[in-house]
Amino acid sequence: MQTRELNIPHAWEFTPEQHGDARGVFFEFYRHEELERLVGHPLTLRQGNTSVSSKGVVRGIHYALVPPGQAKYVTAFRGAFIDYIIDLRVGSPTFGTWDSVVLDDIDRRAVYLAEGLGHAIVSLTDDATVSYLVSEVFNPTRELAIDILDPEIGLIFPPEIDAPILSAKDSAAPTLADALAGGYLPTWQDSLSLYDSLESKV
Repeated sequence: MQTRELNIPHAWEFTPEQHGDARGVFFEFYRHEELERLVGHPLTLRQGNTSVSSKGVVRGIHYALVPPGQAKYVTAFRGAFIDYIIDLRVGSPTFGTWDSVVLDDIDRRAVYLAEGLGHAIVSLTDDATVSYLVSEVFNPTRELAIDILDPEIGLIFPPEIDAPILSAKDSAAPTLADALAGGYLPTWQDSLSLYDSLESKV
């Protein structure tokens, strides 16, 4: 499995080695020891999620308050997405910036994003299916959203997605500036403290 750290600290890309023959293909989409080697601690699996999206569907920007936050390991089992990782940790050297990875059923990459990071996906195909392994169960009081169309963040969508399809909740999400002013964002220091505490348990 090949690994690459993204431009956002505490986010990584994983590209599996695929073994194909006349029967089909086999690959390992997750290896706990590879993740632990990079992150410094294992992913404690608390919940698994799957969503199926039509072309043009946008989900995010979603994040969870820290602690406990919610780390995610994300891959696409059908179709294609652009996966965006946004640094929402106030005080981080890359606060407000983002990186992206194409997740599809060809290269079969996965991404890991640590607690405190924002996450969004844009479906490039119909019936695109993405699955998440996450470190905490859903908690509606601590899971929030930022406007994915916020020009301050400036996510760049592919040209074929000229009319992104958002849920009512995501359409009503605040801007980054509003969330910052309201104190609704995780902090860099709280996130680092959480990562250190998880590493100390190894």
